[in-house]
Amino acid sequence: MPRVDGDHHVHSTFSDDAVSTLAENLDAARRVGLREIRMVDHVRVSTTYVPEMLAAVRALPPVDGLVVLTGVEAKILHVSGAIDAPPQVLASLGRPDGPDRVLLADHQVPGTDGPWSPSTTTRLLAEGRVTPADVIELVVTGTARAVERAGRAQLAHPFSILPKVGLTQDDVPDALLDDLARVLVATGTPVEVNEKWQCPGPRVRERWRAAGVTLVASTDAHRAGDVGVYRWVGAQP
Repeated sequence: MPRVDGDHHVHSTFSDDAVSTLAENLDAARRVGLREIRMVDHVRVSTTYVPEMLAAVRALPPVDGLVVLTGVEAKILHVSGAIDAPPQVLASLGRPDGPDRVLLADHQVPGTDGPWSPSTTTRLLAEGRVTPADVIELVVTGTARAVERAGRAQLAHPFSILPKVGLTQDDVPDALLDDLARVLVATGTPVEVNEKWQCPGPRVRERWRAAGVTLVASTDAHRAGDVGVYRWVGAQP
Protein backbone atom coordinates (compact mmCIF):
# COMPACT_ATOMS: atom_id res chain seq x y z
CA MET A 1 0.00 0.00 0.00
CA PRO A 2 1.07 3.63 -0.43
CA ARG A 3 2.25 5.52 2.61
CA VAL A 4 -0.64 7.09 4.49
CA ASP A 5 1.32 10.13 5.69
CA GLY A 6 0.28 11.94 2.53
CA ASP A 7 -3.08 13.01 1.15
CA HIS A 8 -2.92 13.65 -2.58
CA HIS A 9 -6.51 14.75 -3.24
CA VAL A 10 -8.08 17.37 -0.97
CA HIS A 11 -10.79 19.85 -2.02
CA SER A 12 -11.45 23.36 -0.71
CA THR A 13 -14.23 25.91 -1.06
CA PHE A 14 -12.92 26.72 -4.52
CA SER A 15 -14.93 23.59 -5.40
CA ASP A 16 -18.70 24.08 -5.22
CA ASP A 17 -19.24 20.86 -3.29
CA ALA A 18 -16.57 21.35 -0.59
CA VAL A 19 -17.04 23.07 2.76
CA SER A 20 -13.54 23.73 4.13
CA THR A 21 -11.09 26.47 3.24
CA LEU A 22 -7.52 25.97 2.15
CA ALA A 23 -6.35 27.16 5.57
CA GLU A 24 -8.63 24.70 7.35
CA ASN A 25 -7.33 21.85 5.21
CA LEU A 26 -3.75 22.87 5.90
CA ASP A 27 -4.40 22.93 9.63
CA ALA A 28 -6.03 19.50 9.45
CA ALA A 29 -2.98 18.13 7.61
CA ARG A 30 -0.74 19.56 10.32
CA ARG A 31 -2.85 18.06 13.11
CA VAL A 32 -2.80 14.52 11.68
CA GLY A 33 0.91 14.72 10.92
CA LEU A 34 0.88 14.52 7.13
CA ARG A 35 4.12 14.98 5.23
CA GLU A 36 2.42 15.85 1.93
CA ILE A 37 -0.91 17.33 0.91
CA ARG A 38 -2.18 18.04 -2.59
CA MET A 39 -4.68 20.91 -2.70
CA VAL A 40 -7.07 20.15 -5.57
CA ASP A 41 -10.24 21.71 -6.92
CA HIS A 42 -12.68 20.91 -9.71
CA VAL A 43 -12.39 22.61 -13.08
CA ARG A 44 -14.16 22.66 -16.41
CA VAL A 45 -13.07 24.19 -19.70
CA SER A 46 -14.86 27.42 -18.71
CA THR A 47 -13.27 27.70 -15.23
CA THR A 48 -11.46 30.98 -14.50
CA TYR A 49 -10.56 30.78 -10.80
CA VAL A 50 -7.37 28.69 -11.06
CA PRO A 51 -4.85 31.59 -10.81
CA GLU A 52 -6.68 32.86 -7.71
CA MET A 53 -6.68 29.40 -6.12
CA LEU A 54 -2.98 28.85 -6.80
CA ALA A 55 -2.13 32.28 -5.38
CA ALA A 56 -4.12 31.46 -2.25
CA VAL A 57 -2.25 28.17 -1.81
CA ARG A 58 1.09 29.91 -2.20
CA ALA A 59 0.04 32.47 0.43
CA LEU A 60 -0.57 29.79 3.06
CA PRO A 61 1.90 29.84 5.96
CA PRO A 62 4.56 27.15 5.79
CA VAL A 63 4.23 24.13 8.07
CA ASP A 64 7.41 22.40 9.16
CA GLY A 65 7.72 18.97 7.59
CA LEU A 66 4.69 19.40 5.30
CA VAL A 67 5.02 19.68 1.52
CA VAL A 68 2.06 21.41 -0.16
CA LEU A 69 1.33 20.36 -3.74
CA THR A 70 -1.36 21.61 -6.09
CA GLY A 71 -3.70 20.20 -8.69
CA VAL A 72 -6.95 20.54 -10.56
CA GLU A 73 -9.47 17.75 -11.04
CA ALA A 74 -11.00 17.38 -14.49
CA LYS A 75 -13.24 14.87 -16.23
CA ILE A 76 -12.15 12.77 -19.18
CA LEU A 77 -14.61 13.81 -21.87
CA HIS A 78 -14.03 11.53 -24.84
CA VAL A 79 -12.32 8.30 -25.84
CA SER A 80 -9.80 10.50 -27.66
CA GLY A 81 -8.55 11.66 -24.24
CA ALA A 82 -10.07 15.16 -24.31
CA ILE A 83 -9.95 16.75 -20.86
CA ASP A 84 -12.53 19.13 -19.38
CA ALA A 85 -10.03 21.77 -18.25
CA PRO A 86 -9.00 25.19 -19.53
CA PRO A 87 -6.30 24.77 -22.21
CA GLN A 88 -4.15 27.42 -20.56
CA VAL A 89 -4.23 25.50 -17.28
CA LEU A 90 -3.20 22.27 -18.99
CA ALA A 91 -0.41 24.15 -20.76
CA SER A 92 0.86 25.49 -17.43
CA LEU A 93 1.11 22.14 -15.62
CA GLY A 94 4.36 21.91 -13.69
CA ARG A 95 5.30 25.53 -14.33
CA PRO A 96 5.69 28.08 -11.52
CA ASP A 97 2.42 29.74 -12.59
CA GLY A 98 0.45 26.50 -12.91
CA PRO A 99 -0.73 23.54 -10.86
CA ASP A 100 1.60 20.60 -10.35
CA ARG A 101 -0.76 18.05 -11.90
CA VAL A 102 -4.20 17.52 -13.39
CA LEU A 103 -6.21 14.80 -11.67
CA LEU A 104 -8.05 12.83 -14.33
CA ALA A 105 -11.47 11.64 -13.19
CA ASP A 106 -13.77 9.00 -14.68
CA HIS A 107 -17.02 10.45 -13.35
CA GLN A 108 -18.51 9.53 -16.72
CA VAL A 109 -17.65 7.06 -19.47
CA PRO A 110 -15.48 8.74 -22.15
CA GLY A 111 -17.67 7.83 -25.08
CA THR A 112 -17.23 8.05 -28.82
CA ASP A 113 -19.39 11.17 -29.04
CA GLY A 114 -18.64 12.79 -25.69
CA PRO A 115 -19.08 11.82 -22.04
CA TRP A 116 -21.74 9.22 -21.26
CA SER A 117 -23.44 9.63 -17.90
CA PRO A 118 -24.08 6.50 -15.82
CA SER A 119 -27.76 6.58 -16.82
CA THR A 120 -26.93 6.91 -20.52
CA THR A 121 -24.38 4.10 -20.32
CA THR A 122 -26.81 1.84 -18.47
CA ARG A 123 -29.45 2.50 -21.12
CA LEU A 124 -27.05 1.74 -23.97
CA LEU A 125 -26.08 -1.50 -22.27
CA ALA A 126 -29.72 -2.47 -21.72
CA GLU A 127 -30.55 -1.76 -25.37
CA GLY A 128 -27.62 -3.86 -26.56
CA ARG A 129 -26.05 -0.92 -28.36
CA VAL A 130 -22.81 -1.46 -26.44
CA THR A 131 -21.41 -4.41 -24.51
CA PRO A 132 -19.73 -4.41 -21.10
CA ALA A 133 -16.43 -5.04 -22.92
CA ASP A 134 -17.05 -1.95 -25.08
CA VAL A 135 -17.60 0.22 -22.00
CA ILE A 136 -14.49 -1.05 -20.26
CA GLU A 137 -12.37 -0.50 -23.36
CA LEU A 138 -13.68 3.08 -23.68
CA VAL A 139 -12.80 3.79 -20.05
CA VAL A 140 -9.29 2.35 -20.31
CA THR A 141 -8.52 3.83 -23.75
CA GLY A 142 -9.90 7.26 -22.89
CA THR A 143 -7.94 7.28 -19.65
CA ALA A 144 -4.67 6.26 -21.30
CA ARG A 145 -5.03 8.90 -24.00
CA ALA A 146 -5.89 11.60 -21.45
CA VAL A 147 -2.80 10.67 -19.42
CA GLU A 148 -0.63 10.98 -22.54
CA ARG A 149 -2.30 14.24 -23.54
CA ALA A 150 -1.85 15.82 -20.12
CA GLY A 151 1.78 14.83 -19.63
CA ARG A 152 1.59 15.67 -15.92
CA ALA A 153 -1.43 13.84 -14.55
CA GLN A 154 -2.53 11.93 -11.51
CA LEU A 155 -5.14 9.22 -11.94
CA ALA A 156 -8.04 9.98 -9.63
CA HIS A 157 -10.18 7.12 -8.24
CA PRO A 158 -9.57 4.77 -11.21
CA PHE A 159 -12.56 2.67 -12.30
CA SER A 160 -14.96 4.41 -9.90
CA ILE A 161 -17.37 4.74 -12.85
CA LEU A 162 -17.77 0.97 -13.27
CA PRO A 163 -20.05 0.19 -10.29
CA LYS A 164 -22.31 3.05 -11.37
CA VAL A 165 -23.04 1.19 -14.63
CA GLY A 166 -23.31 -2.30 -13.17
CA LEU A 167 -19.71 -3.40 -13.77
CA THR A 168 -16.71 -3.99 -11.50
CA GLN A 169 -12.93 -3.73 -11.64
CA ASP A 170 -12.82 -7.51 -11.94
CA ASP A 171 -14.42 -7.11 -15.38
CA VAL A 172 -11.31 -5.29 -16.66
CA PRO A 173 -9.04 -7.82 -18.45
CA ASP A 174 -5.42 -8.16 -17.37
CA ALA A 175 -4.28 -7.10 -20.84
CA LEU A 176 -6.08 -3.75 -20.58
CA LEU A 177 -4.72 -3.18 -17.06
CA ASP A 178 -1.24 -3.84 -18.41
CA ASP A 179 -1.75 -1.50 -21.37
CA LEU A 180 -2.75 1.32 -19.03
CA ALA A 181 0.09 0.52 -16.64
CA ARG A 182 2.62 0.96 -19.43
CA VAL A 183 1.26 4.44 -20.16
CA LEU A 184 1.26 5.36 -16.47
CA VAL A 185 4.87 4.25 -16.01
CA ALA A 186 6.08 5.90 -19.23
CA THR A 187 4.55 9.25 -18.23
CA GLY A 188 5.45 9.05 -14.52
CA THR A 189 1.77 9.32 -13.61
CA PRO A 190 0.86 8.42 -10.00
CA VAL A 191 -2.39 6.60 -9.25
CA GLU A 192 -4.55 7.30 -6.24
CA VAL A 193 -5.66 4.65 -3.81
CA ASN A 194 -8.82 6.57 -3.00
CA GLU A 195 -10.51 6.44 0.41
CA LYS A 196 -13.84 7.96 -0.67
CA TRP A 197 -14.43 5.67 -3.65
CA GLN A 198 -12.50 2.68 -2.24
CA CYS A 199 -10.58 2.03 -5.42
CA PRO A 200 -8.57 0.57 -7.01
CA GLY A 201 -9.03 -2.82 -5.42
CA PRO A 202 -6.34 -5.37 -4.49
CA ARG A 203 -6.10 -7.06 -7.91
CA VAL A 204 -5.55 -3.80 -9.77
CA ARG A 205 -3.17 -2.41 -7.14
CA GLU A 206 -1.03 -5.53 -7.09
CA ARG A 207 -0.81 -5.74 -10.87
CA TRP A 208 0.04 -2.07 -11.27
CA ARG A 209 2.51 -2.03 -8.41
CA ALA A 210 4.32 -5.00 -9.99
CA ALA A 211 4.46 -3.04 -13.26
CA GLY A 212 6.16 -0.11 -11.52
CA VAL A 213 3.17 2.25 -11.20
CA THR A 214 3.46 4.76 -8.35
CA LEU A 215 0.54 4.52 -5.89
CA VAL A 216 -0.35 7.43 -3.61
CA ALA A 217 -2.94 7.62 -0.84
CA SER A 218 -5.80 10.10 -1.08
CA THR A 219 -9.00 10.80 0.81
CA ASP A 220 -10.76 12.93 -1.83
CA ALA A 221 -11.74 14.99 1.22
CA HIS A 222 -14.37 17.70 0.82
CA ARG A 223 -14.17 18.80 4.45
CA ALA A 224 -11.19 19.29 6.74
CA GLY A 225 -12.25 16.58 9.16
CA ASP A 226 -11.60 13.94 6.50
CA VAL A 227 -8.10 15.11 5.52
CA GLY A 228 -5.57 12.35 6.09
CA VAL A 229 -8.13 10.04 7.73
CA TYR A 230 -7.73 6.56 6.27
CA ARG A 231 -10.07 3.77 7.29
CA TRP A 232 -10.45 1.72 4.10
CA VAL A 233 -7.02 2.60 2.68
CA GLY A 234 -5.30 1.99 6.00
CA ALA A 235 -6.82 -1.49 6.23
CA GLN A 236 -5.64 -2.60 2.78
CA PRO A 237 -2.76 -5.09 2.42
